[in-house]
Amino acid sequence: MPFSLINLDFRDAWVFNGTIIQSLPPDSPRAKLALPVIRLFVACLWIFAARPVAADPPPALLTNALDVISLPAEKAALNLPVKVKGIVTASDPTLKGSFFLQDATGGVFVNNINGRRPEPGDVMEVSGVSVAGAYAPTVSESHVRKLGTAPLPSAGLVPLEVLMSGAEDSQRVEVSGIVRAARVDGPHLVVDVASGGFRFCVFSPLLAVTDPQSLVAAQVRVRGTAAEAHNRSLRQLIAIQIYVPSPEDFIIEKPAPANPFDDAVMPLNSIAQYRRDNPSSRRVHVRGTVTLQRLGEDLFIQDASGGLRIKSREAERFVPGEVIEAVGFPEIENYLPVLQDGVFKCTGRPSVALQPKPASFEELQDGLHYADFIVLDAKLIDHVVRKVHVRTGGPFATQTVLMLQSTNVVFTAEVQTPDKQAELTAIPIGSFVRVSGICLTESGDDGKMKSLQVLLPTPDSVSILARPSWFTPQRLLIGFLILASILIVIASWTVLVSKKNSVLNFLIQERERAQVELQHAHDQLEERVKERTAELKFQITARKESEVQFKAVLGERTRLAQELHDTLEQTLAGIALQLDAAARMFPRNPENATNSLELARNLMRQSQIEVRRSVWDLRCRALEQFDLPGALLRSGRQITYGTGIEVEVKTKGAARALPEVVEENLLRMGQEALTNVIKHSGANHATIELEFGEDNVVLQIKDDGKGFQPENCVGPHDGHFGLLGMTERAKRLEGQVIISSGLGSGTTIRVEIPLSHQPEVPPAELVELSSDA
Repeated sequence: MPFSLINLDFRDAWVFNGTIIQSLPPDSPRAKLALPVIRLFVACLWIFAARPVAADPPPALLTNALDVISLPAEKAALNLPVKVKGIVTASDPTLKGSFFLQDATGGVFVNNINGRRPEPGDVMEVSGVSVAGAYAPTVSESHVRKLGTAPLPSAGLVPLEVLMSGAEDSQRVEVSGIVRAARVDGPHLVVDVASGGFRFCVFSPLLAVTDPQSLVAAQVRVRGTAAEAHNRSLRQLIAIQIYVPSPEDFIIEKPAPANPFDDAVMPLNSIAQYRRDNPSSRRVHVRGTVTLQRLGEDLFIQDASGGLRIKSREAERFVPGEVIEAVGFPEIENYLPVLQDGVFKCTGRPSVALQPKPASFEELQDGLHYADFIVLDAKLIDHVVRKVHVRTGGPFATQTVLMLQSTNVVFTAEVQTPDKQAELTAIPIGSFVRVSGICLTESGDDGKMKSLQVLLPTPDSVSILARPSWFTPQRLLIGFLILASILIVIASWTVLVSKKNSVLNFLIQERERAQVELQHAHDQLEERVKERTAELKFQITARKESEVQFKAVLGERTRLAQELHDTLEQTLAGIALQLDAAARMFPRNPENATNSLELARNLMRQSQIEVRRSVWDLRCRALEQFDLPGALLRSGRQITYGTGIEVEVKTKGAARALPEVVEENLLRMGQEALTNVIKHSGANHATIELEFGEDNVVLQIKDDGKGFQPENCVGPHDGHFGLLGMTERAKRLEGQVIISSGLGSGTTIRVEIPLSHQPEVPPAELVELSSDA
């Protein structure tokens, strides 16, 4: 909640969103007047904030076709729930299971791609959601359930202008017209019907006719469901289509006239002229020589009266010069006559050599020579090559377009070929050429030419009359620009070189002065370097002598300290232990006490020998047979005598003589470890294990004492140096010491020394000062 209260008796403050906005003394007059008002205000706000917000109501269910098709595209795209019931009016196989459904309010298209295709007349219940559709709203994600069958709804008679507007989309309609073209496409009879200046396509089941062409020019009436061809990206209507559900709905009201090829042949220039008996449904019969054919699009013919353009989808190919007959429906396009939906027939006459007609631009501007085979002279100003789609003969062709100019008229001449024509693109710009082709003009309502296009039968229809002069304005301009650029570059280069020369002279003078000064400074520096070198040599010599003396003294001190620790100190410790034992045993067992005193005397004698050897280094172990395991055993028994600790020495591997440095250090580390066992562990048993490997030697001392925490005994801070000394000895021999211990679990000290690289120096120089752990 945004409001909260502090102190429920309202004597102190009230808070908005965690912030105190009113604080009153409890006994002030303002508090007595304001607090009841604040209390009532906050209570109202509390009730208002606690009131639940009403959720948006669910979208209403659309239950009829009119509600669906009346939705705006934005709202239809919200997938509103739909549940409608109606009669299937069209379910063509090309729709892949989708169908048109109509109820009493209207019709709607149902997307049912993955469902079973229903039949016209099925009564269906459709549940789904609305979608915007490519043109009008439709029903998608549908669940379809058949309820039964019923007669199709009656088709409404619709004016052609209303039908062509798309307003009757998905509705069952009835229209009449003249068949302009008919063909069989799989299970369909596809019929183009024209009426009232409009044209639409009818998809009907196959009729009982032997030749679909016999329907051309027949007057028909069709009943079916209106659909549309559309531009999906723009959601725009392109053409109207009608799906006829049964052959009974395709009614031939007036059959086509007799064979139009039996009618009289008309001159080509008279098809748009006045004739009293000129019904729009009747085709005309013409004859002429083929001048150009664009297969699947149009064909041009010419007779003595002029030329004519015939639009046709027929795929029969004719060659220029061939004499043919044609029938078609005369129409006017861009204020010029054409023959629509042409059908052709060979006459069997010999081919005629084509001769283009000379034509002037004055005649062309007056609207003459439309569709004639003409010849024109003009100047080439540009050419363009592009890929174009063709209806037959492959998906693409190469179209070469020449931009031409004559007097004040600019026009194009173009030719389509399977591949690029290098001879046309190689014509130099500015050449005067002669083109021979079909004249296609676009006229205005005044009969004057608005644009001109010449269709070339072949690339050879272009010939060069005169090539352009080499001294063209463009080339002169380019030459002038090149010359001006060269002059500018030369002038710039001259100025730049002059500036560089002056700068270079100045730099040379400055460099000469700098060299003189540098030589003077160099001479002075050499003198000072010589003086300083002599001083440094004297200082370095004195420092080296001091360092040699210091190292010698330090080495000797270190050696003596280590020897004293490892020999005298350990021996004294053993003597002290034996004397303590003798003192304890003398009252009870004088004989054993005498043994302890004798052992202490022996240790004292050994200590004297060790001191002499350490001071004068009189002993040479190289002349003796030294046994490291035996030395460890003897030393251990001497150290632990009288302490009750049992010492055991074991060896693994082939025992062999080791370098003196290694044996000496291993013996000292074993003695140090046993001394620590006696002093600190309280153990009853200690095991010394010596393992001889191929490349190393391992010394392990293990006891069953009380153990300790190694991290608490790591240095001399508590007066103990034993473990640190052992670690330093192993490190100088490139080995390592591993200590494993824990409270109550004994201690294991493992020393690993490699034998591959050992320094050839006396042991005294490998150790540093160490003491007890």
